[in-house]
Amino acid sequence: MIELKELTLGYGQRTLLETVNARITGGQLVALLGRNGTGKSTLLRAMMGLEKPQSGEITLQGKNIASLKPEKLARNISFVTTDKVRIANLRCKDVVALGRAPYTNWIGRMQEADKEIVMRSLASVGMEAYAERTMDKMSDGECQRIMIARALAQSTPVILLDEPTSFLDLPNRYELCLLLRKLTQKEGKCILFSTHDLDIALSLCDTIMLIDNPQLYSLPTSEMITSGHIERLFRNESITFDAQAMKIRIR
Repeated sequence: MIELKELTLGYGQRTLLETVNARITGGQLVALLGRNGTGKSTLLRAMMGLEKPQSGEITLQGKNIASLKPEKLARNISFVTTDKVRIANLRCKDVVALGRAPYTNWIGRMQEADKEIVMRSLASVGMEAYAERTMDKMSDGECQRIMIARALAQSTPVILLDEPTSFLDLPNRYELCLLLRKLTQKEGKCILFSTHDLDIALSLCDTIMLIDNPQLYSLPTSEMITSGHIERLFRNESITFDAQAMKIRIR
């Protein structure tokens, strides 16, 4: 379980989040929504211990992540960035094997058990046939699956993803999020991903976290739909959110 306690985040004179509280438990697929520049990536980085809160704390299994050593944190939280990653000179199985670094003293010498985890991670995302290929000849969706496999090989209870669907076409966006949902249900992982795909978030996620600066609202999806928070996200007379139909309306 990862928990935000009276958390305030920002930079310079700007406060992004102020004294917010939220809790994410295992077996949940959680979407993080918000306008551009509201602090979605900053919050994910703070959860990884890469951004220091102005006040409050983020706890993992009851322990402040600021007190955890890097190797301990790496065994509990994995992070998939929004950047396109194409490593031309490494096979896919070698890229996924990087996820085993917290367990191999960062020197990359894997035991048979580690190799089995790597292949199992590739299989979990449907990419075992790509084990010997390099990523420079693969599609964006295939590359994203490899990076998720790397996160799975890290064997962490929490996986954070920063806009994993941003470079994908619509069918691949749904396919990827269905994969994330399956991982939460099958392996009991807590998966939090930031996204601008409202329809995907509402149809596939268990919980929605929505940033409306400086507040963060976290509710089960069914409650978020009727809460009025999503309507306020569209502060435009020409665009509204129809909670009953779960659709964006353009006037």
